[in-house]
Parts: sequence; C-alpha cells; structure tokens
Amino acid sequence: MRRSRLAGWARRCVSAVALTGLLAGCAPGQFSTQAQRIGPDDGTDACRTYLVALDSTGNFFGAQIVTGAAIGALGGAALGGLISGSWRGAALGALAGGVAGGTTAYWSALQQQQMDQAALYQRVSSDLERENAQIDKTQLAFDELTDCRFRQAQTIRADYHAGRIGRAQAEAAMDQVRDRARRDLQLAQLISRQIQDRGQQFQVAVSNVGPGPAPRPPAVAPQPAVLRRSAALKIRPDPSAPDIARLHPHERVQVTGGRNGYALVETPNGSRGYLAASDLQSPGARRSVSIVSSVARSNGGDVRTLAGSNAARRDDFAQSVAVTQSAQASGFELTAG
Repeated sequence: MRRSRLAGWARRCVSAVALTGLLAGCAPGQFSTQAQRIGPDDGTDACRTYLVALDSTGNFFGAQIVTGAAIGALGGAALGGLISGSWRGAALGALAGGVAGGTTAYWSALQQQQMDQAALYQRVSSDLERENAQIDKTQLAFDELTDCRFRQAQTIRADYHAGRIGRAQAEAAMDQVRDRARRDLQLAQLISRQIQDRGQQFQVAVSNVGPGPAPRPPAVAPQPAVLRRSAALKIRPDPSAPDIARLHPHERVQVTGGRNGYALVETPNGSRGYLAASDLQSPGARRSVSIVSSVARSNGGDVRTLAGSNAARRDDFAQSVAVTQSAQASGFELTAG
C-alpha cells in the first residue's frame, strides 16, 4: 500500500513538471530563437536593424514572464494533483496556478529573499527604474521600425507614380512590405501583452511596499473636435513621423487622448492617428480642445511615482501598437494618398 501511494505521488509530480514544461515551451522569450520569432536575415530588408532591436528589447520582457508563469503552474499543478489525485486535477491546477504565478511571482520571489521592508522598497524601486528604461528602449525601437515600414511604402508609391517602376513590380514590392509590417505588428502585440503582464506583477509589489495605490493615467472621455485647417494625420505624436492620411478643414474627429502636444484622434471612417493639438478646435467654438496627458514619464521619485510612470509607459506603448494596427489597414496600398 505504501509503495502504491509513493508511486502515485511520483506520477503526480511528473505530471506537474511535464505541465510546467509544456507551459514554458509554449511561451515566447528565451524558449524560442530569434530566427523563429522574426525570420532569418535574407539581406533584403532595409528595416532589419530596427526589427532586431525591437525583438532584442522584447526578449527581456518575455523571459521574466515565463519564469513567473512556470512557478505558478508548478505549484498549481502539484496542489491540483494532490487534491484530486488525477491528471485532470493537475491540469486544472496548472491553469489556475499559471494565472496566480504570473501576477504574484515577482512579489513571492522577493519575499523568499527575506529582506526587510526598507530593502524591499529599494529593490522594487530599482527594478521599476530598470523596467521603465527598458520600455523606453522598446518604444524607440518600435517607433523606428514603424517609421521605416511606412517610408518604404511611401518610396514604392512615389516610384510607381513617377513611372520609375511598373505596376507589377510596385505591387510585388508593396506586398512584401505589407507582409513584413504585419509580422512586425504581431511581435509588438506580443511584447505589449508581456509588458502589461509584468505591470500587474509590479502593482502587487508596490501595493505591499508603498502606502496607497500607484497613480494611473486619467481616463479620457472621447470629445468631438473640428479641424481648423488641412493637416497630416501622423503615425505617432512627432512632427517627423510619417503621414498616414490627410484631413481637410472642418472635418470632424473624436479626440481620445494625446501626448507631446498631439491629440490622438479617430476619424468617422475609423482611421486613428495623431494631429497637432493646434490644428483642432471644439465644434461651434474657436477654443482649442483640451488634451489630457499621461502621468509624467519620469524615472525617479518614490516607488508610487515610479509605478505611475510605468503605467503611463505601458499605456503609451499599447496605444502606439493600436494606432499602427489601424494605420496598416490602408497604409500599404499602392493607390493610397
């Protein structure tokens, strides 16, 4: 009887380890190669440097999240197997543990180091500073990659309209850029999810080491606006960013946020992008629209300030990815303006 119980325990432990391995193997990050994530370098992609930079920064986030999920899955699988005495119970426990591990793994790991409260506070602060710096690198890499893709499309379009290349050649070149941009976006969406998951881990830690909740960027209710003059819709809030559309005087848009002196707007046909706030006014009035900016993106101060800045960075990156997704719907057409 004792031997039978030991054998059952061994089987349950194996199932927990196997499930943890499966979860880790399915996750991106250090468990996949760069070639698997972004494809091999065939020497034809002028934007390859920016793609590699984005992938390299994103790998930082993926590695940490996988660790947290695996720890949680192992505990959940073991508990589920012990309670139910079945592989099915272990599987359900792994799913529950993966969620809990992904949210609390960072704080649990800190507690295991047996630091006092002051040391915990300093550790979370320094980790947030490093996280914020890494998100800044990721944002820059994504901005540069996005700019490069849209400028490739603009060059193809200009060459075609100037008669330097024929229609068949232009369409083939645009198809290639469109496909690469689609894969760029998938990578950015994955990184954005990983950044958000890590943000939840930091929120748990901050709530335990710092009094009160971390500040969050304010919720922004959409507000109508009208263009004062003809203006270019930008892929990001920067005057040097590529144009993705041209809007006309008195055209109506919805303002849904903004930063850097630019309003994030949505047009009646669903296009999203950035307009200089000075190009907009409230309907029926000459006053400018009000833009609610994110929490300051500083990288200093107390742990709550750092957490608020981290939330702003996460939201800004997610916003950039969403705008790029919207722009890709028409940004790689040969006849686009």
